[in-house]
Amino acid sequence: MNITIIGTGYVGLVSGICFAEFGFNITCVDKEIKKIQKLQDGKIPIYEPGLEVILKRNIEANRITFTSELESAVQNADIVFIAVGTPSRRGDGHADLSFVFSVAKEIAKAINGYTLVVTKSTVPVGTGNQVKQIIEKENDKAEFDIASNPEFLREGSAVEDFMRPDRVVVGVETERAKKMMAALYRPLFLLETPIVYTSLESAELIKYASNAFLAVKISYINQMADLCEKVGANIDDIAKGMGLDKRIGNKFLHTGPGYGGSCFPKDTLALVKTANEYKSEVSIVEQTIKYNDLRKKQMVKKIQSSVDSLSNKNIAILGLSFKPETDDMRDSPSIDIINGLLNLNAKIFAYDPEAMNEAKKIFSDKINYLQNTQECISGKDILVVLTEWNEFRALSPLEISKLMKGNIVIDLRNIFDSKSMFDAKLEYIPLGKK
Repeated sequence: MNITIIGTGYVGLVSGICFAEFGFNITCVDKEIKKIQKLQDGKIPIYEPGLEVILKRNIEANRITFTSELESAVQNADIVFIAVGTPSRRGDGHADLSFVFSVAKEIAKAINGYTLVVTKSTVPVGTGNQVKQIIEKENDKAEFDIASNPEFLREGSAVEDFMRPDRVVVGVETERAKKMMAALYRPLFLLETPIVYTSLESAELIKYASNAFLAVKISYINQMADLCEKVGANIDDIAKGMGLDKRIGNKFLHTGPGYGGSCFPKDTLALVKTANEYKSEVSIVEQTIKYNDLRKKQMVKKIQSSVDSLSNKNIAILGLSFKPETDDMRDSPSIDIINGLLNLNAKIFAYDPEAMNEAKKIFSDKINYLQNTQECISGKDILVVLTEWNEFRALSPLEISKLMKGNIVIDLRNIFDSKSMFDAKLEYIPLGKK
């Protein structure tokens, strides 16, 4: 089966490489010539553990190719995936579908024989039908079906998530489309992966509903951490006690400075906008969005309250990406927190194992970029942990104490042990516990 993936962003690239690993013939299309050239050389433009190794293996096996020529790639395809970006639209927060619709027009002109067109991008309810209408309008002789196949990939563990997913969601309208998608995911079926077949509308909504629920869960445990600090409870105990309840589960019950990344911020906002259009209330999600924005401001205040004044204080920031094992800084809490500290005239010294180049695009020369953890901490008045990279977890409290000029450690990911930090004579300030 010949598969064409349009868009080599995070979703398209991971999907294309992993489908190639399944044994299919994959053509990935993107208009960025430089990106295509790098991919042809086996180099990926994102940091995702294990992905480059699989890419090189499949290039050598001639199962995956990269091109900027959409027409020929679509003409030779049995299935065409639309995997372009759907960022929040400026001004109103709706998902920007301009890239999706533009690609749909190009696909319509290139279709040659029966083709299954699948939306892999995260799109609002009704987008599949709109894509269908665009193709029919542009080419009334096109023989095709539409399907929806939302992705559920976590940055940093995307390969594992694709190869061994909790479930695969497929929205289809015809039996022919269902059979093609079943053949595509047969390697997972053999592993007894649940494959959920639904309507287009249900598949589109499942993605938003899932991400919004996880965002709510993150905000809930953060609010519990706030309460723990006021009543003298320990958020780690609360999360453990909750997580052992099988109805709740222990995932996404780790307190932190707020959620970020490419999915949760834009997907929660898009869900609210869709609900508003249909006059259906999702007030829980609306409040989650408001609280998450407030959460980042609260973290700045927490850091500020650790000293009389932050003016000219040298602050070491460990972690810039929104989560470990990625270089993604889209809507990362670090952005709002660092900007808040800069507004208070603090001097920022930052280190992240993978996100330094992305940080420079955002902060430019407003902050200082260090080459390693020790250099970042050395001689600083305050240490703030923003991302829970494993190399930060391995830091010895005694080493931190010796390196720092001051002794204040504000751990916004709770990666250290309180007693060990206090024994090292550090003023340790975690979230939701003493």
